[in-house]
Amino acid sequence: MKTGQAPSPTRWALASVLCAALFALLTALVVARHGTPFALDESWHRWSVQHRSSFPVALARGVTATGSGPLPYACAVAAGIIAGRGSRGRVMTAAGALGFLVLVQAVRHAVLYGVARPRPPVADWAALAAWSAFPSGHATTSVIVAGLLAWAAWRTATPATARFCWVLAACWAVSVGLSRIYLGVHWPTDVLGGWLYALTWLTAAKALAAANRM
Repeated sequence: MKTGQAPSPTRWALASVLCAALFALLTALVVARHGTPFALDESWHRWSVQHRSSFPVALARGVTATGSGPLPYACAVAAGIIAGRGSRGRVMTAAGALGFLVLVQAVRHAVLYGVARPRPPVADWAALAAWSAFPSGHATTSVIVAGLLAWAAWRTATPATARFCWVLAACWAVSVGLSRIYLGVHWPTDVLGGWLYALTWLTAAKALAAANRM
């Protein structure tokens, strides 16, 4: 295991407050516009629709498929098993990681139904989608799972390996979010909202964990 000076709980708490404030601001703006896309949303969406070909679309569909369904939940459980200590500890940590993801999703669905933002026009979709648009479920799920995997790597791997795993996890999460925009099923601000929402939870959890170690 690696050792080192970790950021204080206060810094993680401030990061969580900042992410929450930005998410709340973005949510308020989306609600104030009754879901109408911003100029940035429309320009990115138009570019995505106009720059599609068979291979990039197939690749984006493959990437986006990893951001929902059983795989992210299996990865959350795996992160807990890796991070846990001893047989009982691994079971408890895996259950905690899975429960954390489920809780995040439950609250997200409440926001999703409350905001009820329409998705882009169905004619522009290059993948299937359901429910409302904001915040993006794929973006939220992939960031939470990437954070759990990075946490497991930080607890068990050498610093160099942990940093490599963190970069891979971050690249995957970003790719999943961008795939939703490219496939035309989300506005860019839906994905941004999912990222901010997920980061709020991750930094809050990190702040709590850091405080408990003091």
